Amino acid sequence: MIDDLLRNNADWAMRKTQDDPDFFRRLSAQQHPEYLWVGCSDSRVPANDIVGLDPGELFVHRNIANLAPAQDTNFLSVLQFAVETLKVRHVIVCGHYGCGGVAAAVSGDRHGLIDHWLQPIRDTSDELAGHLLRIRDPKKRLDALCEGNVAMQVRSIACNPIIADAWRRGQGVAIHGWIYAIENGLVRDLGVTVRGLQDVSHHFPNSLSVWLGTDASPELQACCQTLPG
Repeated sequence: MIDDLLRNNADWAMRKTQDDPDFFRRLSAQQHPEYLWVGCSDSRVPANDIVGLDPGELFVHRNIANLAPAQDTNFLSVLQFAVETLKVRHVIVCGHYGCGGVAAAVSGDRHGLIDHWLQPIRDTSDELAGHLLRIRDPKKRLDALCEGNVAMQVRSIACNPIIADAWRRGQGVAIHGWIYAIENGLVRDLGVTVRGLQDVSHHFPNSLSVWLGTDASPELQACCQTLPG
């Protein structure tokens, strides 16, 4: 099986060279992606393929449930390098429906070390708890929480000092929240884009309901309408 992967690699490199003889020469000479992708580690969510970009065009960070915790040095290192060295113009948080990490966070079961990692999702679920429970379909309820998790990670990145410093320097960095549907391969913008400090103060007072975009699912919009804030 491992040998198959090596043969696949050789075939892929040959096809790339046949289509574009200078592809690898250009790729090795520079890296200037305009996008940082913060996505889930799920093997069914290949970042470059989803948005049709070649290697070198998308800087990628993936972890379980596409989280952006301010205490994670791995994520912070990626964010700082992307913003301060690569000068990316867009940070995209892309979750996906049916996320196993989101499901595990609220399952009530013990999963070991990962339970600590998934705590931010439980916090989001707690904020929306009474309202999420009004969604009777368990799948739609989970999908609504997947959307809410994306929105919360957008807020987390927007409030990160690395981003705040970039905005103060006048560096243009926009943060977007997307959701991917594995069943049809389509990405949807959740409408929670943040482009500067003014958006943070305007959109993020206290409640999730204030800043969820109009492209969130009807279920999530409905359950947020009664939240304070």
